Amino acid sequence: MTTPNQAPITFELKPSANPLPAVERAARLTNPGFGRIFTDHMVTIRWTEGRGWHDAQLTPYAPLEMDPANMTLHYGQSIFEGLKAYRQPDGSVATFRPEANAERFQNSARRLAMPELPTETFVKAVELLVQQERDWVPSEPEQSLYLRPFMFATEVGLGVRPANEFLFMIIASPAGAYFPGGVQPVSVWLSEDYVRAAPGGTGAAKCAGNYAASLVAQAQAAAKGCDQVVWLDAAEHKWVEEMGGMNLYFVYGEGDDARIVTPALSGALLPGITRASLLTMAADLGHTTEERRISTDEWKQGNADGTLTEVFACGTAAVITPVGSVKSEGGDWTVGAGEPGPVTLKFRKALLDLQGGHAADPHGWMHPIV
Repeated sequence: MTTPNQAPITFELKPSANPLPAVERAARLTNPGFGRIFTDHMVTIRWTEGRGWHDAQLTPYAPLEMDPANMTLHYGQSIFEGLKAYRQPDGSVATFRPEANAERFQNSARRLAMPELPTETFVKAVELLVQQERDWVPSEPEQSLYLRPFMFATEVGLGVRPANEFLFMIIASPAGAYFPGGVQPVSVWLSEDYVRAAPGGTGAAKCAGNYAASLVAQAQAAAKGCDQVVWLDAAEHKWVEEMGGMNLYFVYGEGDDARIVTPALSGALLPGITRASLLTMAADLGHTTEERRISTDEWKQGNADGTLTEVFACGTAAVITPVGSVKSEGGDWTVGAGEPGPVTLKFRKALLDLQGGHAADPHGWMHPIV
C-alpha cells in the first residue's frame, strides 16, 4: 500500500463526559473473565489512499456504523493484535513489548495488502488508551488489561482488490486470571482432517480469516472431549505446528539440564511474541534451546520412553498453559505425569513475575506508561 510521507500523527482527545462510575467499574473488575467487559474509550485512526493516516482520535467506546457493501465483510481484509497492560507494585502501569506487537501488526498488514501503521503511532495509541483507562487496570495477581488493536477495510464496493480506505482501532478489556483455581493441564486433539495454514499462505499473519477457519477443528476437538486442537503441517500431517492460537514448547529432560524445543517458524506458524520471549528467557535460565521440526511420532515416543517430560503452550491470553494429554486417530497418550511440570511452572512464574514488576527486566521488555 502506498502512503505519502507525513509528519507524526497528532491525536485528538475526546474523553467521555459520562464514564462508568467508580463503584460500577470496581464491581465489574471483581470477576472480569476474558473479553466480556470493555472500558469506556477506544482509539481510532483512518487511512485513505493518497492521504495516508489521519483523523487519529481517542473517543468514547461506541458501536460502528457499517455499509452492507463494506469490503471487509466480503473479502476479509482484517488483522488484529493482542497485548496486555499490567499493574506494577508501585501502582504504575506498564505494557509488555508493544514495539514487537507493532512490528508483527506491520507484517500482517503487508501480507494482506493493507497499510502499515508506523511503530511510534501504534505505541502512542496504546499509551493514550492505557493512560485514559488507568483505573480499569486490575491489581489482583495474574489480572491485566487486555488491549486489542485491529484494522479492517472501510471502502464500500464489491471489486476484488485491495481496499483504499481502512480503519485502525484499539479497544480494551480487563482480563482475569486464566487459571483462577490454579494451573490446570489441558487435553489436546491432533487434527488430521484440517490444517491451519500452509507455507506461502497467511499462517504467519494475525488475520481474522485464520481464526474463522480454525473453528471447525476446535469444535471437532471438543467433540472428542479435548480442550484444544493441535495443528499439524499441511503436506504430511505429521509435523507439529501450533495449539489453537498458541505456540508450543517441548521439554526434554529434567531440572536445570532440561532442553527446551519449539517448532521452527516456517511461514505457516504465527511468530508469537511470548514464544520469542521464552526462547530468550530459557537461555537466561541456563537451558539449551532449539527451534526445529517435531513429529507426532517423536512426541508420542518421547512421552512413552520418558525423554520428553513436559509440553506447554504459550500466548498473550493464557501466558503458559501445560498440556496434560493427547488424543488422536492413531491413539491417546499422557504427557509426563499428566500434571503441570516443574519446568513449565518455572517458566510461567518467571514470565508473570517480570510482567507484574516482581522480577528484573534485563532486556527492557516492559514499557512504562502511567
